[in-house]
Amino acid sequence: MPQIKSQKKRVLTNNKAHKMVVSKKSELKTAIKKVLAAVEAGDKEAAVAAYNVCCSKLDKSVAKGVHHKNYAARQKSRLATAINSIA
Repeated sequence: MPQIKSQKKRVLTNNKAHKMVVSKKSELKTAIKKVLAAVEAGDKEAAVAAYNVCCSKLDKSVAKGVHHKNYAARQKSRLATAINSIA
């Protein structure tokens, strides 16, 4: 346990930031699963709608520093390929 006042504050802010990152990652994983579920069901319209929401969340996570830009690009590509396979 930290003894210095500023380090005690750091622990609190680090915990707060950690909770936000975990929350954003979980939210993003759920969005990805929704796209894949729509693809699995063969519903292209729902998949495209979910993909648009997911892309927005991916871009925001990159901007916030939660994920690397290559992760977002890879996920977008993977989901777009899955949606295009419905045809």
